[in-house]
Amino acid sequence: MPDTSTDTYYLFGVLVRFLQRSRETGGAYCLAEALVAPGAGAPPNRHPGDDEAFYVLDGRFEFMIDGAVIAATAGSFVKVPTGAPHAFRNVGTEPARLLVLNTPGVVHDGFFSEVGEPMPPGTTTLPPPSDTPPDIPRLVEIAHRNGLELLIGDAPHR
Repeated sequence: MPDTSTDTYYLFGVLVRFLQRSRETGGAYCLAEALVAPGAGAPPNRHPGDDEAFYVLDGRFEFMIDGAVIAATAGSFVKVPTGAPHAFRNVGTEPARLLVLNTPGVVHDGFFSEVGEPMPPGTTTLPPPSDTPPDIPRLVEIAHRNGLELLIGDAPHR
C-alpha cells in the first residue's frame, strides 16, 4: 500500500523527495529531487507509461540508456526515450543531486510511495546504508504493478 504521509523516500542508496506529485499536477507530471550516495543509483529499468528526464544539479553521474553510456555533470540534461532501458549511478566520491521529471509521473510516484522507505517529510540527508539486502522479488512485483520493469536479477543493491 502506498505511503503518502511523506514526500521523501529512500531506496537503492537514493533519497527521493517529491517536489510535485502527479496527482498535484492534474496528471501532467511529477518532479522529484534525488540525493544519490556515491556508487548508488537506479538499477536498469524501463517504463513505457512514463517519460523521464534528468537534470544534474551537482556531482558526477553515469547514465546507461539503451546500451549507450553517457557521462553527466552539473548542468547536464539527460532525456530517456520512452520505454528505453536505462539506469544511472553516482560515479563521484560525494553524494550528488539531480532533478527527475516524469510525465505523467504516475509510475514513479506509485512505485516509490509503495516500496521506498518512508523518511520524515523534507529529509535532506542520506540515512546510513542498510545491512539488509533488498527483497528483489518483492521489488520486481511492486514495480510491475506500477508499470515499471526492473531489469535486475539477484545482484546486490544498496
